[in-house]
Amino acid sequence: MPTIRAVKKIPVKPGATSTPLSVDDLVGAPVPEVSEEKSPLPQIIAEETVVKTTPLPQTETPVPTLPRRTFLPRVQDRTLLRSHKMTDTGFSGGFRPRYHREGYGNGAPREMQDAHVPTETVTGFLDIMAEGHGFLRPKFIASDGDIYISQSQIRKFNLRPGDEVTGEARQPKDNERYYGLLKVVKVNDQDADNLGVRPSYDDLVPIYPKEMIKLEHGNLPLSCRILDLFAPIGFGQRGLIVSPPKAGKTTMLKEIASGISANYPEVHLMAILIGERPEEVTDLSRSIKGEVVASHFDQSPAEQTKVAEVGLHRAKRLVELGKNVVILLDSITRLARAYNLTVNSSGRTLSGGFDPAALYPAKRFLGAARKNEDGGSLTIIGTALVETGSRMDDLIYEEFKGTGNMEIHLDRALAERRVFPAINIEKSGTRQEQLLFSEETLKRIVTLRNMLSLLNDSAERTMAVIERLTKTKTNQEFLDSLAKAG
Repeated sequence: MPTIRAVKKIPVKPGATSTPLSVDDLVGAPVPEVSEEKSPLPQIIAEETVVKTTPLPQTETPVPTLPRRTFLPRVQDRTLLRSHKMTDTGFSGGFRPRYHREGYGNGAPREMQDAHVPTETVTGFLDIMAEGHGFLRPKFIASDGDIYISQSQIRKFNLRPGDEVTGEARQPKDNERYYGLLKVVKVNDQDADNLGVRPSYDDLVPIYPKEMIKLEHGNLPLSCRILDLFAPIGFGQRGLIVSPPKAGKTTMLKEIASGISANYPEVHLMAILIGERPEEVTDLSRSIKGEVVASHFDQSPAEQTKVAEVGLHRAKRLVELGKNVVILLDSITRLARAYNLTVNSSGRTLSGGFDPAALYPAKRFLGAARKNEDGGSLTIIGTALVETGSRMDDLIYEEFKGTGNMEIHLDRALAERRVFPAINIEKSGTRQEQLLFSEETLKRIVTLRNMLSLLNDSAERTMAVIERLTKTKTNQEFLDSLAKAG
């Protein structure tokens, strides 16, 4: 500690004589060191406050097994959170690595990881869920054999509901239920890597049917020959078979299908059965040379409407490729009834307890039939039930009879007399039929209708036509015989 010298102040008394001052008097004599405890001087420097801290215990820092991202941009954060909510991949909660969040697409990371996993070739019809992912349905309806397809694959190949997808899939793991699609190979029988730009079905331009579908293929069945004469069907037709119970509408559908398969093997034929009896489904599946999409009457209305929508999407995808598709629907009445039980209530009720909101999805199904100007067509022939004693069935027919451009009416009186086909020729017909017939054929058919109008009873007209048709082998021979008789 440095030595501090104190300056001594010498008082001067008045009247005293001055004496000479010494150096010590001026400068001051040395002052002995004083200890801090006895120091009279104030403490100039403040003492520093010492804070005692308890040291933290040393613990081992856990090493994460998977990389974590603590700070993510807003968009990536939402994407990551959304991927955690998707549980159909088979992964439980918690963080998942990037290749799991990307799904099973044809990307390199996932392929490199699953290169050693044994795969199987699978085929199914795509059904896209509201969450974005989808399933390949081999049977058009949900089953245990469905294959999971990720959202990334759907976006990469621009897949749409109803596409027929073929690819390589792996077996489900311990915590998974479905097969997982690893690679998309074909889409609608086309190479997945060489898919062109497909037009949207709603953007196609509809026109009147101009090409007739000839159902006649031999002397029998007579129903096909009668339809070719009085109610011709064209590519893109929207037709209704109006029938009371037990009048032979299902038999007529099978005969129409046989005529199309015999004369147009390149046409894609589909039968969509809504609320049918199981034995009817088996019979039609064995009779029709095409795809059969069916739901039984004991299934829920939601399942019945789902079957119809999957089948319609399948047909639209084929039409977008320029193909001709024919759908035989049995029946539009049961489809509207199913929608009546599944749609959200509109607060209004029509006759028979029918909700008007249920008409729109059923009309959208029937309204999809059209002939496209740039190629391809979708023909829908549906059955409508009448004379069932239900006001709802009559209402459904009244709402739909103006939407079709072809109608075939079956007569209960003929069916009770066991006269088949029980077609009411007077009520049956096609709009714009002059576009389907040649000018000469159209004149002869008009003459034939005028001759039949002379008969009093509709049953007599049908029986007269059946009698004349059985005596000829073809419709052309029948028309020629009328010309000779005239």
